[in-house]
Amino acid sequence: MKSPLKSAFSGWKIALAISIGLLVSGWVLYRSLSAVQYIECAAGTGDFEWVDGNENGIIDWNNSNDFVANNSGNYRLQTVTDSLKQVSWTNSSYLWIVAAVFFMISRDFFYIVRIRLLTKNQLNWRAATYVILLWEFASALSPGVVGGAAVAMFILNRETIPFGKATAIVIITAFMDNLFFVLMIPLVFLFVHNSTLFPPDEAGSIALSWWFWSGFAIIFGVCLLLYLTIFWYPKLATRFLLFLFRLPFLKRWKFIAVEWGKDIERASLEFKAEKRAFWLKVFAATFASWISRYLVINAILNAFLALGFIDNIKVLGKQLILWLFMLVSPTPGGSGIAEYAFGELLSSFSSSAILLAALAILWRLISYFPYLFIGSIMLPSWIRRTQR
Repeated sequence: MKSPLKSAFSGWKIALAISIGLLVSGWVLYRSLSAVQYIECAAGTGDFEWVDGNENGIIDWNNSNDFVANNSGNYRLQTVTDSLKQVSWTNSSYLWIVAAVFFMISRDFFYIVRIRLLTKNQLNWRAATYVILLWEFASALSPGVVGGAAVAMFILNRETIPFGKATAIVIITAFMDNLFFVLMIPLVFLFVHNSTLFPPDEAGSIALSWWFWSGFAIIFGVCLLLYLTIFWYPKLATRFLLFLFRLPFLKRWKFIAVEWGKDIERASLEFKAEKRAFWLKVFAATFASWISRYLVINAILNAFLALGFIDNIKVLGKQLILWLFMLVSPTPGGSGIAEYAFGELLSSFSSSAILLAALAILWRLISYFPYLFIGSIMLPSWIRRTQR
């Protein structure tokens, strides 16, 4: 019987997925770059005046109902791209942007190192690079709460890794990523005060704090479940697969679930036999990858703002909160949620809302959108290369 994996990689389905992905990505990119916001200017030089249309006593910079046309007003509309042009770009700015790109490359390099460790170098550098970049591509097209893990199993399997073992590897990477959060978040709150990490207004701080700690509890629970699944009770994964393949449209492939379950259990025994040094290397690669990811934002902020050492530590701490919001985001790649959270959490470093919006877009241009286009370019050649 034909495996569902082969039909999943049929030409027209891949072409459709790429087309939809690029259309959605292009639309998100266009909206991000063309977004407008009201900004304050010298009296009499603007085109709008504030009228507090929603009567909340707060200037809502993105709410058109809060402003009315007035040729002698003190507010005007400005796009994010306009704000980027108006930013003072110095030689130092360009160096920091180069550093941000370097940190993004470092992030993927350490992911590649990790996947080679977990596959015992069964994947060469080229294959591992394909796996990680296509994994990132899938993550960029998937809601943050889903991620690209499910697709990663198929990618690894197509690179000659048995599907059960590929599943075990993906479970381990998810466990390591969650373990990073579980260990780092208490450390951050140990050295940085709670009021520094959340927005200054009480209502916003309480809401974000509640959301954050709820998310942390979920991550902790997931981390524990993944650990038990791969190291103590691998039959949990087998039972889950068998339950999943009871669904009417998957029932005829139940025999595949049985084989995958056996592979997972074999992989579990193999990984349990690994020495402590092996796991330290895997976690070190995970740690280096996540820190590199965080340093992208630090580099972008340093390009335009004067931040001291303590400020940079605070930025790193705030990013734990930022990435937690992205992990539970229902939008592809955390789009919308990421930009909003960026501005809210980093507002203490600049009073210019439009500058923070521009920096958020710059961050996404470096850390998110490239994977959409790189993945689209690599996917067809990877499919041809892995046909067997």
